[in-house]
Amino acid sequence: MFHAEFRDPLLVAVYDAEFPWSYRDDFFLSVVGEPEQRLRVLDLGCGTGRLALGIAAAGHTVTGVDPAVASLDAARAKPGAEKVTWLEGTSRDLPDEAFDAAVMSSHVAQFFVTDEAWAEVLADLRRSLVPGGRLVFDARDPQPREWEEWTPAESLRHVTLPDGREVTLWDDTTEDRPGVVSFTQHYRFPDGGELLSTGTLAFRGEDDLRASLRDAGFTVEWIYGGWHREPVGSGDGEFLVVAHT
Repeated sequence: MFHAEFRDPLLVAVYDAEFPWSYRDDFFLSVVGEPEQRLRVLDLGCGTGRLALGIAAAGHTVTGVDPAVASLDAARAKPGAEKVTWLEGTSRDLPDEAFDAAVMSSHVAQFFVTDEAWAEVLADLRRSLVPGGRLVFDARDPQPREWEEWTPAESLRHVTLPDGREVTLWDDTTEDRPGVVSFTQHYRFPDGGELLSTGTLAFRGEDDLRASLRDAGFTVEWIYGGWHREPVGSGDGEFLVVAHT
């Protein structure tokens, strides 16, 4: 299944166990805005709701939007979920000028593989933000070529589920062409069962990101290279983008 880690309930549970709250979420929370501002925040591609719930707990009014029903079901079952408005949908479903800030975390921006799809989502985000609204997202810097480490040997890891079962995971890059990488994620369960998830991600350079944001009507405030706000090229191999309308 394509990106089954968000669509298959069993793999959604694995995803949740593998990715608890971390310093990455702290970064997003720190740049959204001060809690006393009580902002209206959109989390596009909210997944299982980790960041949306954290932003809501900080006092903001949060809407989480995602097309994956299984992920939304997991989000709605978590403590504090009643503080977030959860919507099944895509950027096309966003209302006009309804949000003060928008976030896309966990490399959601890379899921929009074609330039046309990326331009469309940026236009939708621009439309949904108020004048001066802030957009924050992360994307992997293609320069370190991280996908070359997505091999069975280098990506092997183990995730323990809440019920104590241990799941073995590994990744395998299946296609590498300019700006686009496809891969398969493997899941092996204690009973011997195995599941697969396939995916394709866009890897855009800094210049491409800046140009696409400019064309969509955004002004870039910062592009950091790491989660502690390092310059591009000297951090964690990330682009952490902060822009405004």
